[in-house]
This record gives sequence, C-alpha cells and structure tokens, in this order.
Amino acid sequence: MVEIECRRWAEKGVNIKYETRNNRNGYKAGALRDGLKKDYAEDCEFVIIFDADFQPEEDFLWRTIPYLLTNPELGLVQARWKFVNADECLMTRLQEMSLDYHFSVEQEVGSSTCSFFGFNGTAGVWRMRALNDAGGWKDRTTVEDMDLAVRASLKGWKFLFVGDLAVKNELPSTFKAYRYQQHRWSCGPANLFRKMLKEIIMCERVSIWKKWHVIYAFFFVRKIIAHWVTFFFYCIVIPATILVPEVHLPRLLAIYLPAGITILNAASTLRSIHLLVFWILFENVMSLHRSKAAIIGLLEANRVNEWVVTEKLGNTMKQKYTKAPKRPRSRIGERVQILELLVGLYLLHCAIYNILFGQNHFFIYLLLQAGAFFIVGLGYVGTFVPN
Repeated sequence: MVEIECRRWAEKGVNIKYETRNNRNGYKAGALRDGLKKDYAEDCEFVIIFDADFQPEEDFLWRTIPYLLTNPELGLVQARWKFVNADECLMTRLQEMSLDYHFSVEQEVGSSTCSFFGFNGTAGVWRMRALNDAGGWKDRTTVEDMDLAVRASLKGWKFLFVGDLAVKNELPSTFKAYRYQQHRWSCGPANLFRKMLKEIIMCERVSIWKKWHVIYAFFFVRKIIAHWVTFFFYCIVIPATILVPEVHLPRLLAIYLPAGITILNAASTLRSIHLLVFWILFENVMSLHRSKAAIIGLLEANRVNEWVVTEKLGNTMKQKYTKAPKRPRSRIGERVQILELLVGLYLLHCAIYNILFGQNHFFIYLLLQAGAFFIVGLGYVGTFVPN
C-alpha cells in the first residue's frame, strides 16, 4: 500500500523514494541507519520518523519544521501521541493514562525547563547535522531512540516538545504484545545506563548539573528505581509487614503519600479518573515485568537484546473481531504467567493472615492486588484474538 502511494506521488513529479531491506540486522536502528546511507539522504537537512501505525496530519511539517529553521541549536522536535484505540478495552485505557502522564508531565517539563528529555522513537523530526554529530543510529541496545537522544544532548543539542501537536497511533491491545513492549522499554534503558554511565561522567561539553540530571533523575530514578520501588515495596515489603506484626508501617508512608502522588499523575487523563484503582493495581502487576527487565538490562543477562515487534491489531482486525466471542487462546503456555500466579498466591496468603490475626484493614488492598495478579497470570486481560 505504501509502495503504491509513493508511486502515485512520484508520477506527479514529487521527489519521493520507497525503500525496503531483506534483513533485520540491527532491527529498527539498523533500518534507520541503512536508510540514511542512501545517496539522496546526503542532500536532506531534516529526517522525520514515524512508526508504521502512526497517522500524522497534513500540517505536521508546517507545525514542526519552523522551530528548526528559527533555532539552529535545536536538534529535535518531538510531537505527542494520540491513541485511536484507547477505548478498545480496559488495558488500553490504562495504557493511555500512563502515556498521557509521560507526555503531559515528563516530556513537557523536560522541554519547558530546557533540560534533557528522551526521544520517543517516532513522531519526531531530527536535524541531520545533530543526528550525525551524535554518531548516528546505534543498535547496541533495544532503545536506539533514547541512545541517540542522550548522545545528542551530550553534544549540546537542544530538544523541543510540541504538546499541542498530536499524532494518531495505536496501542497494543493484547497482553502478550504489551508485555514484550514493556520488556523492551524497561530492559533497554537499564542496559543503556550501564553502557553510557562512564561516557556521561567523562563528557566535558555539558555542565555537572546536566550530567547529574541525566544520570540520577532520568536514568536511575525513572528507569530503574521507580520500577523496583513499585514492585518490591507494594507487592513484597508491605505484605511482609503483615506477617511480622512487630514491624509498624506508618500509614502516611504506605497509603496517603503514594495515593496523593498517584492521583496527581492520573489527573493527566481526567476522563479515566474513575479507573484509578484499576490503574494502580495493573501498574503494580506490570512493575514485576519491568523490574525483572531492568535487572536483565543492568546485568546484560539473557533476553537483553530481545526485539519483538509490538503487534498492533489494526482497524481491519478490529472490525473483523469486534463481534467475535472472547475466548482464550488454545495454547495454555501463552496465557498462563507463572510469576504473576506465584506473587498472587503470596499476596492472598498475606491477606488471609491479616484477616485472621491483623489489627488493620490492609487485607482489602491485598485481596484486590492478589486478584489483579491472578487475572493477569491467567491471561484474562486485554483483547482476545481467536486463532
């Protein structure tokens, strides 16, 4: 379809090329690197990147290129994402809440304060000079977009996030696809942190404050510690205090402060504020996968460079299966998640102990969280696609 469209514009005299490759070497980074090796790419001043499911509006270039033309220090203009299938199922609604917070807070704050923020891998415009100055695309991790953004930032290039420019795209609606995506998004940054820590410290072109921001705030806190705290504190430590009554956990630390922060985060998607409890429970479940992926990335263990293309059902598949009965996939191994079931059993045990011997009402949270782990562990989450 893309080839036919390119051919149609070429017949009208537009300078357009359609290129493919017959291998997956380097995955997305390899494809981008090979594309920029073409002779005609040497005459280009900017490169715009879209993933296959992204649908930019006709005025996308008119609303991005002027920033680059008026500010020669600007290396990247990043647009936000708008999700066309957010209402497909509960899991896509919860994903929308997480990503809206990422764009509305993390990206917006990073841009408005002129501090570092990461490239999202798509819906962005790079200045070719900045891209080449940073060393081009590298396939040493599964987050080639973040790798390039960090290197370009260390070279002194500035980034801009255009929050009022949204590009339509699709969220993964099957749990299997979402799990693989989250593994890549959590393992890659941790592995990149391991590979670039010395390079960031030794860089002489940026201030100590910016080095500290990239190392501590961007990588260590957001990409590693946040996952570990979410899982180990709320799914391991708090339940463990139920079994050891001598340990007193202040409610301010365990309930009120985290609840306040979570409500502020959810405010980025007011239309889904009533799903706040489901969001918390689901994010705690996913923190198990993210924590494991972060450890794999730091240790460069097995699956560190695993790249599975995120499966998107697309409009055709949605229409085909809209009225199809929701039935489990036939292969039990693809549905059942052993780790989630084990954690669910642990939380259920703690909840029962709290009901029998406890002096507080933590069992309410523990039962809800155990139920969330069981639901995910048995594969009853997301969209079911008949074989």
